Amino acid sequence: MKKLSTAATLAALVLVAGCGKQPAADPHSPVAHAELWPEVQAQPRRDPAVEARIDKLLAAMSVADKVGQLIQVDIGSIDPADVRRWKIGAVLSGGNSGPYGDDYAPPAQWLRLADEYYDASIARTDGRPPIPIMWGTDSVHGNNNIVGATLFPHNIGLGAARDRDLIRRIGAATALETAAAGIDWTFAPTLAVVQDDRWGRTYESFSEEPAIPTAYAGAMVEGVQGKVGTADFLSPTHVIATTKHFLGDGGTGGRDQGDARISEQDLRDVHLGGYPAALEAGTQSVMASFSSWNGEKMSGNKSLLTDVLKGRMHFDGFVVGDWNSHGQVKGCTNESCPQAINAGLDMFMYSGPGWKKLYTNTLAQVEKGIIPMARLDDAVRRILRVKIRAGLFERGRPSSRAMAGRFDAIGSPGHRALARRAVRESMVLLKNEGVLPLRPAQNILVAGEAADSISQQSGGWSITWQGADVPNSAFPNGQSIWSGIAAAVKAAGGSATLSPDGHFAGKPDAAIVVFGEKPYAEFRGDRPTLEFSPEDKADLALLRRLKAAGIPVVAVFLSGRPLWVNAEINASDAFVAAFLPGTEGGGVADMLFRAPDGSVPHDFRGRLSFSWPKRPDQYRLNRRDQGYDPLFAYGYGLSYAKPGHIGPLDERRPKGMAAGTPTAFWARGRMPDGWSFRTAPDGAPIEIKAIDRIRQEDSRRFAWAGPAEVRIEAGRALDYARETNGEISLVVDYRRDSAGRGPVAIGMGTRDRRQLMTVTRTIAGAKPGAWSTLAIPLGCFRRDGLDMSKITTPFILSGGAGLALSISDVRIDYRSVPMTVCGDR
Repeated sequence: MKKLSTAATLAALVLVAGCGKQPAADPHSPVAHAELWPEVQAQPRRDPAVEARIDKLLAAMSVADKVGQLIQVDIGSIDPADVRRWKIGAVLSGGNSGPYGDDYAPPAQWLRLADEYYDASIARTDGRPPIPIMWGTDSVHGNNNIVGATLFPHNIGLGAARDRDLIRRIGAATALETAAAGIDWTFAPTLAVVQDDRWGRTYESFSEEPAIPTAYAGAMVEGVQGKVGTADFLSPTHVIATTKHFLGDGGTGGRDQGDARISEQDLRDVHLGGYPAALEAGTQSVMASFSSWNGEKMSGNKSLLTDVLKGRMHFDGFVVGDWNSHGQVKGCTNESCPQAINAGLDMFMYSGPGWKKLYTNTLAQVEKGIIPMARLDDAVRRILRVKIRAGLFERGRPSSRAMAGRFDAIGSPGHRALARRAVRESMVLLKNEGVLPLRPAQNILVAGEAADSISQQSGGWSITWQGADVPNSAFPNGQSIWSGIAAAVKAAGGSATLSPDGHFAGKPDAAIVVFGEKPYAEFRGDRPTLEFSPEDKADLALLRRLKAAGIPVVAVFLSGRPLWVNAEINASDAFVAAFLPGTEGGGVADMLFRAPDGSVPHDFRGRLSFSWPKRPDQYRLNRRDQGYDPLFAYGYGLSYAKPGHIGPLDERRPKGMAAGTPTAFWARGRMPDGWSFRTAPDGAPIEIKAIDRIRQEDSRRFAWAGPAEVRIEAGRALDYARETNGEISLVVDYRRDSAGRGPVAIGMGTRDRRQLMTVTRTIAGAKPGAWSTLAIPLGCFRRDGLDMSKITTPFILSGGAGLALSISDVRIDYRSVPMTVCGDR
């Protein structure tokens, strides 16, 4: 087992620092100076035979064929017949795009669809060369889109493990389970060096310090792709890796798709992190970040994509965009962006019905010389080079390849054992007042809603994009934390009881409470402060109630980032940061109990790779920052061999913290502070009544006596422009109590404009008296001209006489429910 040494991490930092050269240019400029960046010899070296083969292919391909190679389309927007006609070069399965529209499709369905895309890509009758398609997927902690796959701890936990050998093995296991489903390419690893933990993708980062991703990057790429220079490199047991998101995604102030307002020196010395190591290990693709650097979108930054990455670092694979990221480049739309290709993007990543417009526009731009033919040929050469290196031209249909169809590799006992080891190594013991390790031959109470939820312990990017509300049945090879505890206790002759709310008949000897953040991914995961669950203190009340009863309390905290949990720590006798451990809940149980003979089989070895906040407003809390004052410093972690004592912690919440941009407009009977309901026009004939759905007065019933609107007013301008780029919608939970006369519409508004979408048929079709959910994509409002960066009225409900609707929840959320696509029209 290889561990990281201080010397190794310091050496890595010296490498990243570019031999001490300091940028002398404007610190606010988005233009990088390649000569100030470290020179990297990206691997593998070019093979003259491969280059000659590419020359022949390029000479035989039409311009239309070449443009097709530049476009990757989500499988939810393209079918094999389209690939046959348009000769698209790649597809992807986004977080909510299962084969044939089924997020829970078995591996055989993935392989079947892979065959269909492949067959379509090579079907030709015109004599031009067939080019096999590539399929990419987000295997970010295992082949996490597929039911039954082994899901490893997310990167934040792996960063705490400080174990390169473990990382390499996880990369190899993930590649094997991905290849078994017929998929060629994974969008991993993520090398973000997150500096503000409010960002919803913090858990995808190994550390706030560049040293850990620097040490891990090569190991993960080697695990995924195999070792450069050996027969194992891109062999059938491996897949193509993508190093992402280039560059500075962790420096955007906690905002997804934000702007890293930092100097070139900080961009290089902090955020470049593991990229040189990944390039030297042979990563074959790099994903351009959705974010900006000093106001310029990365997908259009030529100085970084071309001059630094391809020039200074000699990267000869291809650069792929993120989900429609090119559409945010200045002067671009999702369907037209020559600027991105000219800046160095080699492949568009597109989701939505407009990909054919992107194709035809790009073709026209090449024919007009807007995109030079030399740039087109360079981009296609890079894509073909990777396809050849990966053996796609020789290996045939996905189902005929050496590993494809080896479904016994998916969730195999060996991979599960590796994941369980990863869980043990990634957990960090923050507090232990002599309670742990527990004796298993006792009466153990297991409480908390998360205790028996594999979905919650796995976090985002688990079967679905956001990972929320996925049933345990979707993880047939997984084990919940409760199940792992129950097995350990039963084996030792003890008794374990699951009680999510913590109630018990007979007083237990100890209680284990499993709680934490609900699953999320980007967009939804961004938060205004680091306070855990400010709106719902049920978990805290549970901890306090058990402790007041004289029961030793062990808290197992699930989270994708460090959070302010001072009160929860005070209410616990032991507190474990489990982060997001994945599908092997038994690994958590391994760390909490002695063996039946009283020995300690496993001690905590995890050390924080992110500093833990003392206050909820310590958004930027990194060792290099001025005034560094954490509750638990970077590298902290107790063990049974080296215990420590923590006194009472300050539970006072600072006043005047930033409010952020809310995503929950109405929930549990509340709106954000300063928001209000109002009717329009003033004095409109609408009766409003508080009603109960789940909790007392958590919903409102609106009854119309005439045409009028109900509005939620925010009192300030809110920016939801970035949310229009993903599958993010305005989501409403409602109940139709009585039908009305006239149209029904839902909308949003700014100070000078409102935009409504008709939902009359949707409401009329809902079952009377039953709760239903509808969703309208935010992109619909932008399409119709609403400025989504200046929303002051985030919800409008318009109706007529006789209509009665009850509303329990209004939120911005990802598309997880049936949609009313831009209304009924």
